[in-house]
Amino acid sequence: MPDLTAVTRSKKVICPYFTKDGVMSAQYPEMDDDPRRDKAAGKEKDDVVAILLQQHARIRELFGEISGAEGDRKKEVFNELRGLLAVHETAEEMIVRPAAKDVAGDEEAGARNAEEKEANKALARLEKLDVNSPEFDVQLAQFQQDVLSHAQHEETEEFPALESGCTPEQRRTMGRRLLTAEKLAPTHPHPTAAGSPAMQWTLGPFASLLDRARDAFSTSAKR
Repeated sequence: MPDLTAVTRSKKVICPYFTKDGVMSAQYPEMDDDPRRDKAAGKEKDDVVAILLQQHARIRELFGEISGAEGDRKKEVFNELRGLLAVHETAEEMIVRPAAKDVAGDEEAGARNAEEKEANKALARLEKLDVNSPEFDVQLAQFQQDVLSHAQHEETEEFPALESGCTPEQRRTMGRRLLTAEKLAPTHPHPTAAGSPAMQWTLGPFASLLDRARDAFSTSAKR
């Protein structure tokens, strides 16, 4: 998962937002009202579907937070969203999608990979814009619609297939592998690799090294 520095505002911790197990931290009760967290709570904490539902809930929250933020705060929220989406979708393509191909079919896996490739391109375009510009808001609105539609497809088509086609132990193994992949995944969009599990395995580790060095320098420069 992204190595994000805790940011405080009015003494409220904004992130990090996951425990070491990839589960939403209990110290953020205001984040616990999404029905996806209710579904996740009924599963083993390392079940891959539970982890992904938790992360989907956080992605929805961040979109909401951006719409009400301005200035530096808006940039901070976007950076958190960008980092979470980058590692989340990379890990899905590396760990989840091959299994989904087996249990849900080539068409389902291919459609989700194609959506993630387009989302990665859009995220790369957004990252180049001034977050306080009108153009950013226009592109973000379309990006949000596409990302949430993609998540809905996963939750109603891909995840049920994983639950019916994989044993609980297989899903727990996938969950642990997903979290490991997220810790090693790129934290910025890389359209060249996006949408292809094979390319993610080949280029992802190198892109991650560059991204995390970039993030470290950026954090140091702000101090």
